[in-house]
Amino acid sequence: MYAQLVSTEGMKKPEDMTPEERAFQERIDRGEKIEPKEWMPEGYRKTLIRQIGQHAHSEIVGQLPEGNWITRAPTLERKAILLAKVQDEAGHGLYLYCAAETLGVSRDELMERLHSGKMKYSSIFNYPTLTWADMGAVGWLVDGAAIMNQVPLQRTSFGPYSRAMIRICKEESFHQRQGYAVMMKMAAGTPAQKAMAQDALNRLWYPSLMMFGPSDKDSVHSAQSMAWKIKMNTNDELRQKFVDQTVPQARYLGLTVPDPELKWNEEKGGYDFSEPDWSEFFDVIAGNGPCNKDRLGARVKAWDDGAWFREGLVAHAEKAAARRAPIAAE
Repeated sequence: MYAQLVSTEGMKKPEDMTPEERAFQERIDRGEKIEPKEWMPEGYRKTLIRQIGQHAHSEIVGQLPEGNWITRAPTLERKAILLAKVQDEAGHGLYLYCAAETLGVSRDELMERLHSGKMKYSSIFNYPTLTWADMGAVGWLVDGAAIMNQVPLQRTSFGPYSRAMIRICKEESFHQRQGYAVMMKMAAGTPAQKAMAQDALNRLWYPSLMMFGPSDKDSVHSAQSMAWKIKMNTNDELRQKFVDQTVPQARYLGLTVPDPELKWNEEKGGYDFSEPDWSEFFDVIAGNGPCNKDRLGARVKAWDDGAWFREGLVAHAEKAAARRAPIAAE
């Protein structure tokens, strides 16, 4: 089905594959997991590094807009919940960096690619979080979109990535509920609080739709990634599923999705909705979003400021190894 939706340009036909590539594809087709030390096409390895690396970077950079609100949370309970959530996101990044390292790329190299702009992170984190209601909208919409993307990845073909996603998805489901709980509180509060919740929805709706990536006709990686079962669904399939799930939730809150073209389509059993502004999406990806420079600058500063600690750990490890060497020789 996906071959009818996305370009297959660049994909090898079975008759053009080497015997190793055909055997590998047959394993994928049977639903087997690929483990790090097993043979894999170089394209498969590079695609995984790109996808897992960008996923890891998104988890780490995603701490920044939320971390900015920890000291300004309205209650001690909300502060504790947000602090736990940010800590979870850090853990997700570490799981994913570990998964990427099994493919032969170092964490230092992944960070260099991020800081130089060679590797991206989710475009949503280049938008500002202006009010406390944004913390609700981020949990509800952004983590909701992340779950939509990530639940199928529990069945992805690369073993370490698949296993990491099992735990990540469990924790992300709590994040989405936490965000929706904030939105419920705001929507049921004073007129000013409800207006704040509506404003957050208005600003983050289309950036959330962009999280699934460009439309299928413009996606250059989808067909091969799906053939290798690195991806399980097309971008447009996931975007449609997200809209169908989220619109009833917004209506329950008494909020309005900011799309005048939104309407139920009985024939397809889902909502018709307006496409995001893809020129804005590609502009943000290119580094021209509202917060691109701030987000990347914060990450580079944190990396540079932590250099002394990483160097100390390496020196300690080298000394410990030197002390053990004579004992091992005996």
